[in-house]
Amino acid sequence: MKVVTLGEIMLRLSPEGNHRFVQVDNFDVIWGGGEANVAVSCANYGLDAYFVSKLPKHEIGQAAVNALRRYGVHTDHIARGGDRVGIYYCETGASMRPSKVIYDRANSAIAEADPEDFDFDAIMEGADWFHWSGITPAISDKAAELTRLACEAAKRHGVTVSVDLNFRKKLWSKEKAQSIMRPLMQYVDVCIGNEEDAELCLGFKPDADVEGGETNAEGYKGIFKAMAKEFDFKYVISTLRESFSATHNGWKAMIYNGEEFYESKRYDINPIIDRVGGGDSFSGGVIYGLLTMPTQGEALEFAVAASALKHTIPGDFNLVTVDEVKALAGGNANGRVQR
Repeated sequence: MKVVTLGEIMLRLSPEGNHRFVQVDNFDVIWGGGEANVAVSCANYGLDAYFVSKLPKHEIGQAAVNALRRYGVHTDHIARGGDRVGIYYCETGASMRPSKVIYDRANSAIAEADPEDFDFDAIMEGADWFHWSGITPAISDKAAELTRLACEAAKRHGVTVSVDLNFRKKLWSKEKAQSIMRPLMQYVDVCIGNEEDAELCLGFKPDADVEGGETNAEGYKGIFKAMAKEFDFKYVISTLRESFSATHNGWKAMIYNGEEFYESKRYDINPIIDRVGGGDSFSGGVIYGLLTMPTQGEALEFAVAASALKHTIPGDFNLVTVDEVKALAGGNANGRVQR
């Protein structure tokens, strides 16, 4: 099965371990970015994953391409050109100190890309699934237009379209987000996001005190129904994160198919090694689950288990197999050495 994702892969520069930016003289080099992370997850599960973007022709651009190829992602549709690769700096928090991200991605190659750089009809030919996130249209007005054109092509070819709402306040305001995101929802079949994303991108607020740690699924059912009715989504999905500290989270999710709700089992993740890419690993699990599993409940359990595992892996990419995810989803969470 063919899965296409559209977005930006970036150079992540991180201090070693839990050091602060101001402490270090060098950074670890890591590759990542929302839709690239999803593509890697899908490739690890055996799907034909294609990542669509634009990268400079120079060696740093090639290094980004190579990072994707290393994990089996198809890079045929990455346009080459432009002046720079986007960069972000990530400081990993601990206990009561949160992780911190600083962006240096303005005027990156994909942010400046033109529609002529891509043949979206050719890209969507034979595809089963197309995934994008709210980060991509937030990069630039040009990237927002590319997102729209890709969605239109996906619909012409009968491709299932999913979005991870992924609001980023350092990239745009809620007013700008809603002006772009709400019109794009006409193309979406599967909507993924947490409570903040739903409120800031689409204007839906759950009846739950999320800041106070209340993640009772009952508080989300009303907005799930309202979102599905307004935008005709086939599935509405939300992660439900309890953030006790930077290194200790509760983790579960809920899915709604227009008729029934399903709430997953809950994972207590402690300690978290790296939560960057956690949401992307969830999206990758959702895509694989809905493509290959008979019920929405099984698909959601796979996605939640996949994301729980990602929290234990350094870097953006979720480097796990289907068997590892199914083992955790099936209850094998003791962490004993396998030999």
